[in-house]
Formats: sequence, structure tokens, C-alpha cells
Amino acid sequence: MPIRARKLIRKMRGGAQAHLMEGEDGHFYVVKFVNNPQHRRILINEWLACAFLRYLQIHVPDTAVIELTPEFVADNPDLYITLGTRREAVPPGLHFGSRMAVHPDRVATFDFLPDKLLHKVENRADFLGILAFDKWAGNADSRQAVFFRARAKSWTPLKGETPGRLGFFAQMIDHGFAFNGANWQFHDSPLQGLYFRTSIYEEVRSLDSFQPWLSIIENFPLEVIDSAWKEIPGSWLDSDEDALLDLLDRLVKRRHLVAGLLEEIRRKRTTAFPNWR
Repeated sequence: MPIRARKLIRKMRGGAQAHLMEGEDGHFYVVKFVNNPQHRRILINEWLACAFLRYLQIHVPDTAVIELTPEFVADNPDLYITLGTRREAVPPGLHFGSRMAVHPDRVATFDFLPDKLLHKVENRADFLGILAFDKWAGNADSRQAVFFRARAKSWTPLKGETPGRLGFFAQMIDHGFAFNGANWQFHDSPLQGLYFRTSIYEEVRSLDSFQPWLSIIENFPLEVIDSAWKEIPGSWLDSDEDALLDLLDRLVKRRHLVAGLLEEIRRKRTTAFPNWR
């Protein structure tokens, strides 16, 4: 069921010109609109990527369909998209929401940590898993993440124990350029998908460092893919259903390519994995 927006908080940084809003469920969402400057397909990419990453047990935001009623839009004149010198109204209807992991006014969220703290991130192994995913999905952007301090009592990472102490955690965000963004193509490059602080990859010793995610991707269940795309609102798909099914068919056929794409990073970006022997 869609969640209605209750309060507009502020505009966020980034090319999609997302806005932070409070939903009627009391949670806060970074909302990307169907008429965002990057294309309507960005919403579909976000929805699918988060669904697939949850199956891989990589920490991503909970997602929701956010409804903007005509009354909400009319009551919030600061709700608009900037296109050059022109403002474009955000239409009422269904939009993509990425739920904030923490209350934005109570817990600080960082988009950068120095190496000294980056090495202490409790779920830093997620950066290896998501690199495997980004190669599979043809993410045309660099890896984006945010960090916050929390006590994770229900954490279930695929590597490491669930920490009971207070520590820094990473959440992987901004998947709009999976599938090469609005192009819905796979243009593979050894530079794509990497996190800009390559010290996060110091634990990589071989392809085995990317397990178990490599094996999970190679055997990724078709029913997970099928379930995810069937939840996408029709207003996001518009006339793209056939193109989306073709994209997902090509995605399935790429499952066995990921190991080779990771090895290509090692060959052509030699500083990315300094301890791979």
C-alpha cells in the first residue's frame, strides 16, 4: 500500500532532486519523483536494486511507494523540480521513497568517513558484496553510501557476527544508475561501481573475498526478480513493460559474468585491490 506524504522537510542534494519528507507512518523518506531530471526509469532502477540487494543481505534502505495527494502538492509551493531557469511542478500521484535509517533530527548521518573510522565500520564487508552486485547490474555510477552510529541488534550480515555494541554502519544508497540509468543497457567498465575510498577493499585477497555474494548472484532466484518487478506501480512503467522484461532477461543471462568483471578491475585498476595476490 502506498504511504501518503505528511510533511515536506527539505530538498536533498543530487541530480535527481529528491526531497526529504515525513510519511503518515511517522518515518522519513528521501523521495524521488516520476518527473525527476534523470528520467522516470530511475525510480524503477531504485526499486529493483533495493529488492535484489535485500536478498543479498546488503544493508539498503527500506523502500516504499509514496503518494503525494493533490492537496499536499498544493499546500507545498517549495515542492518542484528545477530545469535550468524553469521550475516544474511535481505531479500528484505515486513516487519512490527510500526510508531514512535513523531520525534525521536525532542521529547524524555522514556521507564521508576518514580511513581511520572507515576501517571500523561494522558491516564494511557489504562494500564487497555490493561491488559484485554493481558489476552484475551495470551500475554506471560510483558507489554511494551513508554512515551512522547505531546499536544493531537484528543485523544479519553474510559475513561477521551481529555486533551488540554501538558502532558505525554503512547503508548503500542511490541505485538510480544501475542498468546504466535510463538507458537500460549494460556498458561494463572497470571504473564503474567502485567506492571512491579504495581503502575499503584492502581485505580483498582473491575472488573468494567476494563470496558468498558471487555464488548467490550466479544462482539468483528468478522468483525474486519476478516478484520485485510486479510490485512496480503502473505509472512508473508507463509503456516500458516490454523493455523492462527484456532488461531483466539480459540481467539473468549476466549472472555468470560477475567474477570476470571483478578480475577486470584487478587487471585495469591495479590500485583498487592492493592486497590481491
